[in-house]
Amino acid sequence: MRISTEDLSHHLSKGLGSLYVIHGEALLLAIEAADAIRAAAREAGYSEREVLIAEQGFKWAELCNSAQSMSLFSSRKVIDLRIPSGKPGVEGAQALQEHCEALDPDTLTLISLPRLDGTAMKSKWFTALEQHGTVIGADEVLLAALPAWIAARMKRQGQSADADTLSFLAQRVEGNLLAAFQEIQKLALLFPVGPLSFDQVKDSVMDVARYDVFKLSEAMLAGDAERYVRILEGLRAEGTATVLILWAVAEDIRTLAKVSRAVQQNGNLSGALRDARVWGIRQKLVERAVRRFTPFFAERALRQAAQIDKLVKGLRQGDVWDELLQLGVRCARAGTR
Repeated sequence: MRISTEDLSHHLSKGLGSLYVIHGEALLLAIEAADAIRAAAREAGYSEREVLIAEQGFKWAELCNSAQSMSLFSSRKVIDLRIPSGKPGVEGAQALQEHCEALDPDTLTLISLPRLDGTAMKSKWFTALEQHGTVIGADEVLLAALPAWIAARMKRQGQSADADTLSFLAQRVEGNLLAAFQEIQKLALLFPVGPLSFDQVKDSVMDVARYDVFKLSEAMLAGDAERYVRILEGLRAEGTATVLILWAVAEDIRTLAKVSRAVQQNGNLSGALRDARVWGIRQKLVERAVRRFTPFFAERALRQAAQIDKLVKGLRQGDVWDELLQLGVRCARAGTR
C-alpha cells in the first residue's frame, strides 16, 4: 500500500501494521513520518527499539537475528532499519524479501530510504516491501503546492495569512522545506495567534530558497519569467557554473524544438512527447510550452544558446549571465505577445 505523508496520521489512527517504508527526498517530511510511526508504536506497547544502519560492510544476518530475538523486558519491539544509499545489494535484497515473508505482529519494522529511481522502485525487494507493508512517499513539495502546505503549517500554530503573503513566503523558501519549517516556527515565536500581515511576514522571513538548474528550466517551460529571473539570480549568488545552467536550458529548448517539429508534421503530440522521451512531471510542462513555441522560434533560441556556449568557452566577449537572462526570459514569454 502506498500513502503520502499527509495521509499517515489518519492511517495510524486506524491501527499499526508490521512494516513501514519511508522513501523520498524531503528530509523534513521523512523525519516527521518516522517520528509519528515511532510515537504510535510506543503508545501501542512497542517499548524496545533496535536501530540497524545498512552501510558498507553491514551484515544482513543482523536483520534476521533482530527479528528473531526478543528482550526479556518487552514483548514488542521496533526494528528501525536505515539504508542510506537506497541500494541493499544482492544479499540485502534477499534478506528484505525473506524478512517480508516472516513478519511478526509483535515486531514493527520501519525502513528508511532516500529518493529511489525507477529501477529500484520496480525491484523485487521493493515490490516485496510494498506488498507486505505500507510505503510512505516523502516527496518534495512543489512550488504550486507550497502556499497550501505553508498555510496548513501556520494553521497548526493558530496563525494565517492571505494568498499573496503565502505566495511570497513560498518563493522565499522554495526547495528548502526544512528551512521553510523553521521560518514558520519563527513566525510563531514573533507574533501571536491570528492573521499575519504581508509586512509582518516580509520583515521576518529570510530568503532561504534553494535552487537548482532544473527548477530554472522548469520556470522557463512554465512561462514564468519572473521566477526564471529570481532563480537565475539565486544560482549566480550560489556560484553555480554557467556551463551547467546553459546545458539544462539548452536541453529543454532542444526538446521543445524536436516536439514542435514533430507536431507540425503529423499533429500527434502524445507520440512526439514519447519519441522525445518526455514523461512524468515534465510532460505537462513541455505540453504547455510547446503550444507557445514554433519550430522557427525554437531554432532561433538554439542558435542563441550556441552563441552563449561560445561565451562560456571564452570564444567571444560578453556577459554570460545577461545572455542567459535574455534567453530564458525570451523563451518564457514566447507566444504571449
